[in-house]
Amino acid sequence: MDSAHQPSVDEKRSVRAGGHPEDRDEIVAAIENGVVVNASGYRDQLKRQYSLVGLAGIAITIDNAWPALGSSISVSILNGGPPGLIFGLIVAVFYYSFIGAGLAELASAVPTAGGVYHWATIAGGPRYGRILGFFTGWINFYGWMFDLAALMQITANICISMYSVYHQTTYTYEPWQVYVTYLLVLWLSTAAVIFANRLIPYTQKIGMFVVIVGGVITIIVISAIPKRHASNHFVWESFAENNLTGWPGGLAFLLGVLNGAFTVGTPDAITHMAEELPYPKKDLPKAIGLQIGLGFLYAFCFAIGLCYAITDLDALQGGFNTYPLANIYAQATAHADGTTNHGATFGLLFIILFSSLLCCVGTVLANSRIYWALARDNAVPLSPLFSHVNERLSCPVSATLFVATIATALGAIPLGSPTAFLNLTGSFIILTSTSYAIPFAANVLTRRQYLPSVPGSFRLGKFGTPINVLSVLFIVLFNTLFCFPYVYPTTTESMNYNSVILVGVVALTAVWWMVHARRKYPGPRVMALYIHGGDATGEKVQVSEGVEVPVSGLEQEGYGGVGVLREKPQEKKEGSDGGILP
Repeated sequence: MDSAHQPSVDEKRSVRAGGHPEDRDEIVAAIENGVVVNASGYRDQLKRQYSLVGLAGIAITIDNAWPALGSSISVSILNGGPPGLIFGLIVAVFYYSFIGAGLAELASAVPTAGGVYHWATIAGGPRYGRILGFFTGWINFYGWMFDLAALMQITANICISMYSVYHQTTYTYEPWQVYVTYLLVLWLSTAAVIFANRLIPYTQKIGMFVVIVGGVITIIVISAIPKRHASNHFVWESFAENNLTGWPGGLAFLLGVLNGAFTVGTPDAITHMAEELPYPKKDLPKAIGLQIGLGFLYAFCFAIGLCYAITDLDALQGGFNTYPLANIYAQATAHADGTTNHGATFGLLFIILFSSLLCCVGTVLANSRIYWALARDNAVPLSPLFSHVNERLSCPVSATLFVATIATALGAIPLGSPTAFLNLTGSFIILTSTSYAIPFAANVLTRRQYLPSVPGSFRLGKFGTPINVLSVLFIVLFNTLFCFPYVYPTTTESMNYNSVILVGVVALTAVWWMVHARRKYPGPRVMALYIHGGDATGEKVQVSEGVEVPVSGLEQEGYGGVGVLREKPQEKKEGSDGGILP
């Protein structure tokens, strides 16, 4: 190799293990001991089984935008009623568009299951990358756990509401009933992820169909069937009279943006599927854009139709842990004499239940991949156990069971707190968006010098820095607001504990860093692949030039120029941690 020019990972052209020219620049980062390794620095252990359509199915199903908006309407119904709901959604989509663009660029450049965890590591550079990535990974994981718990709570409430449609005179709502249903949905979803993983691409395509077609049907029904519609004033101008929070109007509106944020706040979900995609660099940005764009379109139309269908707002203000969407459906489909149209109400709830169940499966899947990615790099307790992959099932079984176990505990919170659902949704948004802000801020502070410029990847170019800066500013602003008490004056029972949860998550992560990671956490292998002088495991990477380069010294001669793998890869052993086995 010419010592005058040492090509970096930015200059490599990679190929799939099969060596097909049309698959260049997609999934191979290097060749380690004769075995292809992907962008995360490990050999593939999960099947790359998701096409762009399958990925879009997961994106749209996990986002589940219009069902999420309707199901979490209790978050913002007191913050100005219908105007607060509709305009809050617009504000949320506006600032999440900046976040989505930043994440799309990072996902295209470094498509790994670790997602923001790996990107923060790279953006932080050789000096700060290890600690930034560690905190980012854990904060992101906790955030998605709160989302999983909130989603299961929503789905359980839908089931209970469907039962109560035909038992209105005899049924009495009890929180424990929701929790039992929550557990049933959670563990059925977990079983599907473990034992039916090969079918999930098809179920998520079905989920996309249900979200899209079911959304159209629902919007038409709630717009056309009502015998009486709300007034234009009620839908567009009644903010002041429906602001029941005790906060001034402008502040109350901004606090209610949480509902819109929960509706579209999942742009990184599919990035954790990167190692199950044959074309992640091209498909991830497309899917993120589709998720936000289509999610907003459906949620906006649904919100307008929903608000015009409301005839009794007081009936929807029964508490933060309740499911007011069932009441709106009942009002929208009521007979001329005011009696409930049981069949229509049940049918609309069934559509949203079907999409939510498939969303549960997709979210358990995404969460398990996040924890598995952390375990591969020795960032979690019992890492050898949780990094184990059953390659026959194409699933990290232990990591998936751990995720379900933690979600089981989180689901019990609403049994003792009247504002638990708000805390679950708020913590999800605050924690995940904080995990986005860290790589964005690090990218700006390091002048984007560590972001790989991979041929064919999605790039923001000269707009990258301003988009990252705006994203961070929006995240700081709204995360601060989302920590305010929900009503004023507040009480112990109605207190917002999001700030306590955020501090608690950071404190727990700091303790684990001091106890374990400071000495035993080497950092992810992406440090070796993308940061010159990165401090990692000390293993060696063999590149196509035939030169072995220490991981901690990738600036040395020989790194770059991966070619087609021609020798037979070493035999894979089931259940490995993804490294190269002797």
